[in-house]
Order: sequence, then C-alpha cells, then structure tokens
Amino acid sequence: MPAPVPLSTVPDLPACTDLMSVVYADEDVVLVNKPSGLLSVPGRDARYYDSAYSRLLARYGEIHVVHRLDMDTSGIMVLARHKAALRNLSRQFQERLTAKHYVAWVDGKMAQAQGEIDFPLRCDWPNRPLQMIDMLFGKASLTRYRVLAFDACKQASLVQLYPVTGRSHQLRVHMAALGNPILGCRFYAHEQAVSKASRLQLHAQYLRFLHPATNLPMSQTVLAPFVTSSL
Repeated sequence: MPAPVPLSTVPDLPACTDLMSVVYADEDVVLVNKPSGLLSVPGRDARYYDSAYSRLLARYGEIHVVHRLDMDTSGIMVLARHKAALRNLSRQFQERLTAKHYVAWVDGKMAQAQGEIDFPLRCDWPNRPLQMIDMLFGKASLTRYRVLAFDACKQASLVQLYPVTGRSHQLRVHMAALGNPILGCRFYAHEQAVSKASRLQLHAQYLRFLHPATNLPMSQTVLAPFVTSSL
C-alpha cells in the first residue's frame, strides 16, 4: 500500500460522491479518470480512506499507485496491477520517459501565447502542504505552456500545461507566479480567481508511456469536463 497522505493536508474533507471511470484495463495496468475531490491515496484517518487506490483495490484485489494527482485535480492516472509493472512504470516516470499534459483555465489574459516557467520550488514547511518558490534552496522545476483560448466574458485564458518536472503543486505555483492563477485554486489564487469556478480548473488530459509488458507506446486522452467542445 502506498504511503498515506498526511491528515494535515486534507482537513475536513467532504466525501467525494463522483464516480471514477476506468478508461482502460488489462492484466498489467489500469487507467482511470479521477474526479476532482477524490484523493489519489488514502489519508491516515479512516474517514479519508476513500481514494483512487482504495476504489481500485476493492475491484481488482491488488493495485499499486505509480504517480498521484492532487485531490482537487481531475484526470488521467495509470496504476499498476502487480509489482513488476510498478517497477517498470515508476522507472519511466523517474527517467522522464513519459509524456503528459494538462489543461487549465487561468485568471486574466496571458502576456505570451506560449513560454516556459523555470522557478525552483520547495515545501513551505510552516504552511504545509503549500509550496513556494525558492531561488536558492528550491528544486529545479520547469513548466511549458501554450494558450488555447481567451474568454473575454470571464476574463480567463485556457492553457495547455506541460510539466517537465513533477513537483508538488508545480502547475498551481507556476501559474500564480506569472500572475495568472488557476481558477478555483484554494491554495494560491486570489479571491477573484477562486470565485470564478466551483472547483479547481486543472485537469490531467493526456498521458503517454510504454506498456510495461509489451514495451509498446500507449497513450490515453480524457477531455476536461470544464472545457466545451467548441474549444
């Protein structure tokens, strides 16, 4: 079983009643569309056992978490059905052999149509689980982005985000640092950006990796629920 999420990171969690759909499964891997509001792994308190891991454990009997999404983030996750698959997939993530991108609505109009955000991050220990930019002691963190659309009515930009590194809260902190926090972000957005959405407008839309048994490329796309087909 994976290490539990510290209880301090998920105080007073409301139960997530949304279904988590399995978008692909075989003898080696399971790909799911995790809803916003569901933990990736159980919390220490029994009240917070419900998670992507626990739901799949009940269904498959054995399951292993390869990577995580924030509780507030929705989208595609891959989990391993046995330890050999876990070792293979974990190595791919560690060596950055996977490819992934997210979509998000951010506050305001982006100054550039595309670019890179290269701000090192570390944990803000007195305010865990918050992260902070630290140019001296932070770990290297790189995000690439591309603007897809601008909504003049709500003064928000739809962006595609490509995290090269995988630091905790990386996309949230980097977008806030540009002055364009992700809508609905209760940790890093100002009040105006939080009020523009009922949930965090961040979704893991695409994931590509090598299948641990066949070594063939495998990819999955799950569209964000907050993006209309016209965009």
